[in-house]
Amino acid sequence: MSKKIGIHERPVLHKWIVLSLQHMFAMFGATILVPKLVGLSPAIALLTSGIATIIFILVTRFQVPAYLGSSFAFIAPILLATSTGGIGSAMIGAMFVSLVYALTALVIWKTGHQWIMKVLPPIVVGPVIMVIGLALAPVAVDMAMNIDTNGDGLRDTYSMLHFSAALVTLATAIIVQLFFRGLLALMPVIIGIIVGYIYSVIIGIVDFTVVKSAKFFQVPEFLLPGIDYEFTITSQLLWIMVPISIVTISEHIGHQLVLGKIVNRNYIENPGLHRSLIGDGLGTFVSALIGGPPKTTYGENIGVLALTRVFSVAVILLAAVFAIIFSFLGQLMAVIDTIPAPVLGGISILLFGIIASSGLRMLVESQVDFGDSRNLIISSVILIIGIGGAMVKFSEVFHIEGMALASIVGVLLNLLLPKSPPKTES
Repeated sequence: MSKKIGIHERPVLHKWIVLSLQHMFAMFGATILVPKLVGLSPAIALLTSGIATIIFILVTRFQVPAYLGSSFAFIAPILLATSTGGIGSAMIGAMFVSLVYALTALVIWKTGHQWIMKVLPPIVVGPVIMVIGLALAPVAVDMAMNIDTNGDGLRDTYSMLHFSAALVTLATAIIVQLFFRGLLALMPVIIGIIVGYIYSVIIGIVDFTVVKSAKFFQVPEFLLPGIDYEFTITSQLLWIMVPISIVTISEHIGHQLVLGKIVNRNYIENPGLHRSLIGDGLGTFVSALIGGPPKTTYGENIGVLALTRVFSVAVILLAAVFAIIFSFLGQLMAVIDTIPAPVLGGISILLFGIIASSGLRMLVESQVDFGDSRNLIISSVILIIGIGGAMVKFSEVFHIEGMALASIVGVLLNLLLPKSPPKTES
């Protein structure tokens, strides 16, 4: 086993650079995939991931070696918000999500963290996480096997040639996940995308036009409120985006617990859950302010920490700096823009499935008893409302639907349904 490097230690320069690059590449594939799926700039996603990580480390007083990347939980809400009010609406919604983080952190600071575990138990969070993955299944499959032949933005024609690129990408990611060892096993997404991309070049479905015109150094495409879009707040927008914070706050708590076990520290107590939530929320706010997707701490990078036993915050900081530098490499970002939809669809089949399965895993590991009618009712209602796209419509402009409605209903059911009496042995 390699020698442990502590939180406040700094490796020698050459090792420091290599270890930081490992962290950057561990998050790279998933972080650029989110903006590709929702119509944002991959360069801005990289830039804001670096900025958000630095903010998080500063707020947590250089005690938590966590990297922040693009959140998959907000893919469906961003797509929905964009379809109703443009991409600017999604950015405004993300800013209000960060406000929820701040308010939650304030309450936790004043009252402790025990209450939030009662509001968001596994029987609520698990099914909602499953909804996130399963509701995105049609998006992944559509990207994997259908193409736009009419130029109207609709993928309405099946293509086995394009689907083969998705299958190659998917197969590569699965093989890496199952059979590779060491750091490579932590990067199935980026390796799958690279192999799928090479295959796509071979079969002739990659257009390099944008790469030829790209500059080596290029400023990312910022989206600024009041300049690139109107700063408009609607109740519908808030109901689309804000309830998803129920899931991401739960995810945040889970990551802090796991990370604390790896580095042998209690991050819920010190620097405190309120500080890490504020760091996460500020990262999301700054990201949305300049056109990036919402942020979350990344499991991939927690995996790298566990494998290398290098817990140095300095390593994470340098990884964030590398991400910022890479975001200004215009030709690299142009190559990312040429990644065909089937390649993204193929990797999304795996990633969205893993999201859904992680919700199921939470239920299993938490030993949720489905022989209890109360648990069965809560999970069943969340799943069908979320995946089925149920809607509560108050007016033409104010309605709650899908994942947001499922999250709210799940919390209410958990708070209102009477607890089942304890079982007695006959």
